[in-house]
Amino acid sequence: MTTMDSTANSPQSFGRRLAPLFHAATSATFFAASSAPTPLYRIYQQVFAFSPVLITVIFAVYAFALLISLLIVGSISDHLGRRPVIFASLILNMVAMALFLTASGANWLIAARIVQGFATGAAASSIGAALVDLDPAKGPVANSIAPLIGMAVGAFGTSALAQYAPAPTLLVYAVVLVLLVIQALLIWTTPETTRRRAGVIASLKPEVAIPPQARRTLLALTPINVAVWALGGFYLSLVPSLISATTGSTAPLVGGSVVAALTISGAASVFLLRKKSAATTLTFGISTMTLGILAVVAGVHSAEVPVLIAGTLIAGTGFGANFMGAVCSIMPLAKPDERAGLLSAFYIQSYLAFSLPAILAGFLSKAVGFTATTDIYAAAILALIVCGVLALRAGLRKVTAPA
Repeated sequence: MTTMDSTANSPQSFGRRLAPLFHAATSATFFAASSAPTPLYRIYQQVFAFSPVLITVIFAVYAFALLISLLIVGSISDHLGRRPVIFASLILNMVAMALFLTASGANWLIAARIVQGFATGAAASSIGAALVDLDPAKGPVANSIAPLIGMAVGAFGTSALAQYAPAPTLLVYAVVLVLLVIQALLIWTTPETTRRRAGVIASLKPEVAIPPQARRTLLALTPINVAVWALGGFYLSLVPSLISATTGSTAPLVGGSVVAALTISGAASVFLLRKKSAATTLTFGISTMTLGILAVVAGVHSAEVPVLIAGTLIAGTGFGANFMGAVCSIMPLAKPDERAGLLSAFYIQSYLAFSLPAILAGFLSKAVGFTATTDIYAAAILALIVCGVLALRAGLRKVTAPA
């Protein structure tokens, strides 16, 4: 056997080939865990007797904890290495699963979501940077598709277990806990993709690290990105309750299926558009998301679950396309040692849009009802999309204008 053959078949080479798949699966697990409580909110609401507003608070504290994590440790893997940060994130998420398993009230759920949010924030930036390190071309696509698949699996899997399996508020967290333990053991078999460098203490100072060369692009994409994540926040916080209130269906699988339809169609569009340019992907995403939102509003007013699901599938394709288009637009602009910081900044923007509008929707639903809340929320998202189209066109004119 030649030296070249020996190297190609070495454990290190084998681990490097499998590392992108492992990191993508780990990312999916984190996001599956994040969406797992969504189909259970109605059960928690009945058992612990709390309001729709508290549901959105339980949902939003996860996003706020994730933001704090991104601000403090979002770029720490650029200094300590990807593997140690991913391992620590896995351990912390195990603690969150233990809190869910022992929850006896709303306070426990809030505590679990805070721990889970901090763990996911640390994992999102480090896993995302590792995927780009391993493959700068395919890494942004993996960063787009893995979270969407994870959220779909989490929402649909939890709702199926809640409807057909025993212990609906326990079983899903036990399954996720086992997966996290396995991934914590396997992370050390993957190669480290960055070198340790000085400045780890300074990196803990909360800041938003956006490379100068990426600022204009990120700014132009902001309205579209806010619209995308505001839509996601609405689905993952209130849609199961919305479906129950407007259609009368109380089956967990119905609400979970609608939530999963958003993210699974998003993942499908990411896969199908992965070879298209970022501009083409965004154009497709903007049009389909607009059409889908209009269909969802029609489904809410007609109280028809099939119309809701159809609208969600259309909106979801735009959700995924816009998410990937944004990631593929900004990530190539960052240098290797800037990737985790830029991804953290992008996620900070995304999760602010994910959480704050959802809390407002919780208050609106209590004051004016779910149907009116849906109308107001949809109008705001459509207005953001219009602003985004104008911002992107203005940015394009600046880029193409003669010197």
